[in-house]
Amino acid sequence: MGRRLKKLKKIRLHREGTHTLVASGLLLLVSDVLIFFLFHSQIPFYVFFTVTLFLYLGVVNFFRCPIRIFSGDTENLVVAPADGRVVVVEEVEENEYFHDRRLMVSIFMNIFNVHANWIPVDGIVRRVEHQSGRYRGAWLPKSSTENERSTIVIATPDGTEILARQVAGAVARRIVTYARPDEECYIDEHMGFIKFGSRVDLYLPLDAQVCVKLNQTTRGNETILAHLNPKNS
Repeated sequence: MGRRLKKLKKIRLHREGTHTLVASGLLLLVSDVLIFFLFHSQIPFYVFFTVTLFLYLGVVNFFRCPIRIFSGDTENLVVAPADGRVVVVEEVEENEYFHDRRLMVSIFMNIFNVHANWIPVDGIVRRVEHQSGRYRGAWLPKSSTENERSTIVIATPDGTEILARQVAGAVARRIVTYARPDEECYIDEHMGFIKFGSRVDLYLPLDAQVCVKLNQTTRGNETILAHLNPKNS
């Protein structure tokens, strides 16, 4: 596959939040100015200013984008694509791409988690597909097949295919996917971003050795989810 890429933009806030942060910042600033001139007492202004400041800091916190470089060998390794909590570790029937049984590992992201998503394995992107759907709670089992979602299939250097699925939730209304078909992809690179609460599902071969348990907390691009068994040459 060649040398792993290490070219990451050194940013602390994700680019997907630029317009939201600018627009909300201007709106809150104008609101604060209006409150200041409408009320003769300074108390309402200070109260309103404090509330809006905390609201804005909450939005800023949502779009934070930590710089993480995975340390160690990535061969046959599956790394967590997202921060969150493991809500599914089970064998399931995957009927949209593989049409067979797979090991499913799902990570649920709440509103306080980092919502940047990372590439889980080194390889080549074989397929990227966006599907419209509902906006059920992302913690529900049916959300993986009924909610709006983006599917990314990656083939590792030895030909093993894994499927990563970004799933929208009850609040999430926008899924951004950076992966493109036929491009090389690497652990440490961003796979995409999901706004305001959702989940990421991974479908692995049945012989994969899963390293996480239910309700375990994960850190994107740091937590090892599984080891893949190399194919016989």
